[in-house]
Amino acid sequence: MTDPRTTDPRRTDVVVIGAGQAGLSSAYHLQRTGFEPGTGYVVLDGDRAPGGAWQHRWPSLRMATVNGIFDLPGMAFEPPAPQERASVAVPRYFAEFEKRFGLAVRRPVAVSAVRYGPQDRLLVDSDAGTWAARAVINATGTWNRPFWPYYPGRETFRGRQLHAAAYPGPEQFAGKRVVVVGAGITAIQLLTELARAGAATTWVTRRAPVFRDEPFSREYGREVVAAVDRRVRAGLVPQSVVSATGLPVTGAILEAQRDGVLNRLPMFDRITPDGVAWDTPAPGEPQSVEADVILWCTGWRAALDHLAPLRLRAPGGGITMDGTRVVLEPRLHLVGYGPSASTVGANRAGREAVREIRQLLAADADVTVAA
Repeated sequence: MTDPRTTDPRRTDVVVIGAGQAGLSSAYHLQRTGFEPGTGYVVLDGDRAPGGAWQHRWPSLRMATVNGIFDLPGMAFEPPAPQERASVAVPRYFAEFEKRFGLAVRRPVAVSAVRYGPQDRLLVDSDAGTWAARAVINATGTWNRPFWPYYPGRETFRGRQLHAAAYPGPEQFAGKRVVVVGAGITAIQLLTELARAGAATTWVTRRAPVFRDEPFSREYGREVVAAVDRRVRAGLVPQSVVSATGLPVTGAILEAQRDGVLNRLPMFDRITPDGVAWDTPAPGEPQSVEADVILWCTGWRAALDHLAPLRLRAPGGGITMDGTRVVLEPRLHLVGYGPSASTVGANRAGREAVREIRQLLAADADVTVAA
């Protein structure tokens, strides 16, 4: 097989990596502001079909329990039936969006690296060849990097361990003893449906969950986004916007509280062959809990390994950002990272990234003419 890196790279102004909410928003604004499909921009998506991470969500996630879907720019998301699978409804919307606007999405294309190239270009290597771009918008999200924290004894557990990314639905766990780990919305959704399906559940979290029963105002939202933004401007690993907002108190949460499902225990110290254990439990709390399954609802991390050749990591472990722009590499924008890691944030960030790229490329053209 011919190594795609040995052939002449295809030249384009902008490469967008990823076709989820952030990537499609960026592609829309590129096309709307005059970038032609192919020569002006291309979108490389690793999935075989439209839908981004939504097509991989667990089958029991229904539109009635989805934590909000924000419209893509220029096309409203018509609410589907509440009991329709999110993994069907949202990908259908994304596919219609791509078709309506004729976006230049190529798939499946797996990007392996972004590196420095000649003639002031960034080279984007993939299993479908190499593109030489004047700018890159990275919109790869987090789904491909589920986070599994390590606890002593994990390899000795005789039961089943899985991350929420591979959760198949509650039916398989009826009658099982399930330890659910995590304090986010995903953990609570899966915990409650497992309990309804007949599983004996134990909920453990590293920090006590924060429930917010008052409405989310715009001012509070701005404060949360600003806090995440300060972290990425300092080169620290971002915290998710959703985790910073606290947990909204819904009818399902109130019902779970009444049923005793949300009786939280602190994080265990170790995993045993038959369950989990605490070295110094608080009075009234167990020394150990037996389990058939440990379900890790412990979140995801940004999928940025392909950017490693650019050497962008700051001492704090993150990538220092100014808005969507990477400080160490102004030709690279991260959309859906840090404060833009939400559906509404991704739309705004896509527009802002395109605006800055247009200014950058226009300035480069002026320099070329002057030279």
